[in-house]
Amino acid sequence: MKALLQRVAWAKVKVQGKVVGEIQSGLLVFVGCQKGDDLELARSMAEKIGSYRVFPDEEGKTNWDLKQAGGSLLLVPQFTLAADTLKGRRPSFDPTMAPKEARILVKNMGEVLRGAGIQVEEGVFGAEMEVELLNKGPATYLLEKKRAQGGT
Repeated sequence: MKALLQRVAWAKVKVQGKVVGEIQSGLLVFVGCQKGDDLELARSMAEKIGSYRVFPDEEGKTNWDLKQAGGSLLLVPQFTLAADTLKGRRPSFDPTMAPKEARILVKNMGEVLRGAGIQVEEGVFGAEMEVELLNKGPATYLLEKKRAQGGT
């Protein structure tokens, strides 16, 4: 599972010209699910995202998580993020999870984040989306989690 986090001043996602999710200061998170990912891994990734310290504290040090910074989160499913780009000049989508299964994992991530008291807006799974944002920093982080033998 891969999650691309961007610290933003604002972000919104549109489907067919209509805004379906919008936040002010916080994180825009693109999520790509891969074959072998499961609910436990999705929960673990959501917990990591919610507690990842990428916001400046009173002294300007990158020390605060999303809640401490008073931010929101825009969660956008993006299967292309899970592509294999190591070989050739064209991405391979062999590692990507089937949409039906991936939708469940992304939905679960949103629920875990909301359960942690984070305001979450979402894109639309499987839709052609337009994403607008103002990256703050710029600050972009790629998180990856893989299913390990006996746990995550």
